[in-house]
Formats: sequence, C-alpha cells, structure tokens
Amino acid sequence: MAARVPVGISRAHVHLSQKDLELLFGEGYQLTEKKALSQPGQYAAEETITLIGPKGSIPGVRVLGPVRSRTQVEVTISDCYRLGIQAPVRESGDLEGTPGITIEGPAGRVDLPEGVIVSKRHLHLSPADAEKLGLKDKDIIRVKTEGERALIFENVLVRVRSNFFMDLHLDTDEANAAGLKNNDLVTIIP
Repeated sequence: MAARVPVGISRAHVHLSQKDLELLFGEGYQLTEKKALSQPGQYAAEETITLIGPKGSIPGVRVLGPVRSRTQVEVTISDCYRLGIQAPVRESGDLEGTPGITIEGPAGRVDLPEGVIVSKRHLHLSPADAEKLGLKDKDIIRVKTEGERALIFENVLVRVRSNFFMDLHLDTDEANAAGLKNNDLVTIIP
C-alpha cells in the first residue's frame, strides 16, 4: 500500500531575528502567538510586515515565530514577479547569495542584504515516521496528488527531526496548481 501524507500550505512569510524584530516593532519587542502551526513550537504571530522590492510590495506578510538567529523571507515565484526579484529555490536556512529586500514594520525598516528564498518543497517526518516509510533525512522523493488537477511533484526533500510532525510543505503556487488545500492527502511514489 502506498504511503499517504497530509499537505500543509504556506504563503509568503518571514522569520525574524530578535535584532530585526526590534528594528521593525520597537526595542524589547516580543512576538504574540496567533495560531500554532503543524510543526511543534512553531506559530503564526499576530504581527505582519510589508515586503518592498524594486518593482512592488506585498503588505500584510505574516511573521512566524519563534525568532531565529537570522532573518529569512520565504516567498512564492508569483511573489517574486510582483516584487521584482529573482529568489532561488532553496532549503530553509540556505541563504548564501540570495537576494535581499526591504522589510517595513510599524516602528521602522530593515534593508535585508540577503535572505529571500522560494522554499524547496519538503516533507517533515519524525524518525519513527521516516523509519516506517523507509526514508531518511535528505532523501529526495516524488508525491502524487489526486483529483481533477492531479500531478506529480518531483524533487521533494525529506527532512527528519525528533520534533517534526508528518507534513508535506508546499507553497500556494504549488498547491493551487494541483487544486490542494491544507490537510489534503498525497501519495509518496517510488
């Protein structure tokens, strides 16, 4: 029997360092949790910012918490056209040589020199789930969707950590292409 995994869809969002959080929202500022995300300890914050590129801007971009050691902006390819940038498809945290962007908050701006990526599609797994599925960290797999707009997603990165919950992360461009919504199931194929 083929393994089925749930889908989690993300739109443009930003992970902020404490320094950049304070520049955007004020000295000593702390994020306010709005909603827990599928991965334990991760949350959508109440706070939003505006991304400003050479060609356009995107207001109301959600900040995700908790704060990180380095600011990272994740956008879709469609967002790149709107902003006028060319962000590469990368794994989270792989920010070397990526484009920068201006981030605007209620208390100030940050001119980020680099840190904008289109997130590489990836499957979060706990070690137990990975073992059950015969997968390991950094494997590259394919998944098949169903329905009227069925397709196969190639080059899906497997990420295994003890605190991960099984979830295939796609961005809104990818999910819309396949007619997917959060918690829909897709099938891992050989």
